Amino acid sequence: MATNLVNLEAVGKVYGTRALLDGVSLGVNEGDRIGVVGRNGDGKTTLIRILAKLEGADDGRVTHSGGLRLGVLTQHDSLDPAATIRHEVIGDLADHEWAGNAKIRDVLTGLFGGLDLPGFGQGLDTVIGPLSGGERRRIALAKLLIAEQDLIVLDEPTNHLDVEGISWLARHLQSRRSALVVVTHDRWFLDQVCTRMWDVQRGDVHEYEGGYSDYVFARAERERIAATEEAKRQNLMRKELAWLRRGAPARTSKPRFRIEAANELIADVPPPRDSAELMKFASSRLGKTVFELADVTVQAGPKLLLKHLTWQLGPGDRVGLVGVNGAGKTSLLRALSEAARTEGEAQPAAGRIVVGRTVKLAYLSQEVGELDPTLRVLEAVQEVRERVDLGKGREMTAGQLCEKFGFTKEKQWTPVGDLSGGERRRLQILRLLMDEPNVLFLDEPTNDLDIETLTQLEDLLDGWPGSLIVISHDRYFVERTTDRVFALLGDATLRMLPRGLDEYLERRQKVIEAAAPAPAQTAAPKKAAAVNRAAQKELQKIERQLDKIGDKEAKLHAQIAEHATDFEKVAGLDAQLRELAGERDELEMRWLELAEDA
Repeated sequence: MATNLVNLEAVGKVYGTRALLDGVSLGVNEGDRIGVVGRNGDGKTTLIRILAKLEGADDGRVTHSGGLRLGVLTQHDSLDPAATIRHEVIGDLADHEWAGNAKIRDVLTGLFGGLDLPGFGQGLDTVIGPLSGGERRRIALAKLLIAEQDLIVLDEPTNHLDVEGISWLARHLQSRRSALVVVTHDRWFLDQVCTRMWDVQRGDVHEYEGGYSDYVFARAERERIAATEEAKRQNLMRKELAWLRRGAPARTSKPRFRIEAANELIADVPPPRDSAELMKFASSRLGKTVFELADVTVQAGPKLLLKHLTWQLGPGDRVGLVGVNGAGKTSLLRALSEAARTEGEAQPAAGRIVVGRTVKLAYLSQEVGELDPTLRVLEAVQEVRERVDLGKGREMTAGQLCEKFGFTKEKQWTPVGDLSGGERRRLQILRLLMDEPNVLFLDEPTNDLDIETLTQLEDLLDGWPGSLIVISHDRYFVERTTDRVFALLGDATLRMLPRGLDEYLERRQKVIEAAAPAPAQTAAPKKAAAVNRAAQKELQKIERQLDKIGDKEAKLHAQIAEHATDFEKVAGLDAQLRELAGERDELEMRWLELAEDA
């Protein structure tokens, strides 16, 4: 029988007048791999902080087994800013000791791209203080994973990791013997890693066996049996279950429930999207032409991001766009957006972009747009439009769409300035959809969104008749909302990937293996290998600088929102944003030069 590591007995926690946890009793045993899900603000982080004894409970008791070795990754690290990466991650181990340890080599390579930490100017001897939030988080994760623990508790570990990093982390956690409790919105990750789920809802925690796919089925079945009044949510869960059961085997975990029951539950659920009907309706709204690119060159300064690109986005096309940092994903969307904004007047450095005459584009960027902080949520949506046509005779009011995106009637009267980052992201998407676009560009739309909101967004997009391009590290969202995947691999070309994200990861692995220096036999190969290592090291350093710029831009956008009525202040902040954009362009250009050398 598995040993009990942590036990929660009748735990309660109240903030203000709201009970986040109400009489919750749970246990974590040896070998458990538990995923924690629920809406933002419902208490997921509070639950794991109480479980780890980082925060006290108001009621009940939390007990740990004697001598429990516990590792915790929180949203805010406790790294010493004056220390080096070596000191925090490896400690006092001599080079020959840690370099001979397979686990340490795997963690450093998986999280940083090499044992010499090529993304950091001084490698392991880099001082932590000046690093970006994303870099510090990876260091904290590496420190935790290198140590030996009985239980690992992770709060959003996939933040600041790309598709490759998330894939590595999933494999690493699968191979560990430690028990695991993880809060994440990444559904693919949950399905790969977890064998149990905790669903935090309205003060209670519901337990389910299996990964995310199994959780979706079990929750839909529980709500059906209980005949709850949440008919809309029940139907949504059944729809997602149907997609999981009918999709590629790689998207689902092995079912632990009766297959007959699952099939019966979804027998009357149609496919998520009627592609033929949507294509027909999109064509009627858009005509034959959306975007057509002929021999197009996209540049960042004098450096080529894409060259001789001939491609088209047709009516109803749903495209996922993936690629390494700096390869030009966002730049491509910006070039298309600028051509649409100027009705074809603004053109790339070479070639031509033809924009359909009826194109009405909505572009969701990575930054949360500035909104008047004094507006109420409903007012901010009604400012765009009172009602929205969703196609096929479906229409929603601003208030109904707000509710669909998790803004209850009470929440709709909250001032925008009081919203969290995730809530502002939801509001930004809402405002875009209220404007009834027929083309959508979504650049990292899943940032700060909880799983229920992601599911609602996916459901809304299922019936949305238009053309769609998605850039995202969330492979579940890409697979769920798009029909084809294209990749930019840093060689100035755009490639279609028939097998989607799996093929992308395979191609990236081949590139990494090809770049790795082979054992040298002569002086010439040694020199070439040295040049390659130097290029790789500078590439990672530039990616680190790009992460820092992203952090600075996010802070500036937050300050602009905070001082929206102070026009002089906003003008100064906007000037800083433009300066950062210039730095970003220069760094991306240098990144591509080095990528070619490497």
